[in-house]
Amino acid sequence: MTTVLVVEDDPDVALVLSVLFRRSGWGTVRAGDGRTALRMLHETKPDVMVLDVGLPGLDGWQVLERVRDMSDLPVLMLTAHGHESDRVRGLRAGADDYLTKPFSNQELVARIEALLRRVPTHADLPRRYDDGVLTLDAVTRRAMWREQPLELSDLQFRLLHVLAQAKNTVVTPEQLLGRVWDDASGGGGDRVKFAVLRLRRAIQELDPDADPIESVRGVGYRYRGN
Repeated sequence: MTTVLVVEDDPDVALVLSVLFRRSGWGTVRAGDGRTALRMLHETKPDVMVLDVGLPGLDGWQVLERVRDMSDLPVLMLTAHGHESDRVRGLRAGADDYLTKPFSNQELVARIEALLRRVPTHADLPRRYDDGVLTLDAVTRRAMWREQPLELSDLQFRLLHVLAQAKNTVVTPEQLLGRVWDDASGGGGDRVKFAVLRLRRAIQELDPDADPIESVRGVGYRYRGN
């Protein structure tokens, strides 16, 4: 059964969401604050998270940042503010979708259904890639950079694998959406942009001088190795 982790400090709103999701055939787990949400993420392994921005203690932005450090769990953020700057902040932080309160129950369910459909399998990826610097094993999801373990999330692994397969060739954001996110709609260029930024950061945490992914202005991204 699909499980939704509802992170909402208002017990009435959390109850409404839980009832709505159960009626949609999904299981729910609830957390009223950010620290509890992170603990439950480990304990329950949910399929999607609905995350309120205005939480006590760790706010939604801080929770999202920590989630993205360890998981590619689809995250839909809820907020009382509809400012464009907040939506951009959410995308940059790694949110998959963003909904402003008050919202339609049907729209919320439809958006979660869309996020769940984006979970990719990527059985067509070659099992192994090795260019002498980067080694990727698609079976074990193990990545090595200059013979050192490279800590990547599942999404970062898929993104790097797709780029590495096309080494020295520009891959467009639309192509990456189709191969990495299974979303060939052509939308979501910002999602790709910020995912590439996080991938670069992960590599440079291991090797500060590394710069293997080139942004080709107006076209896409190219893995050139190092």
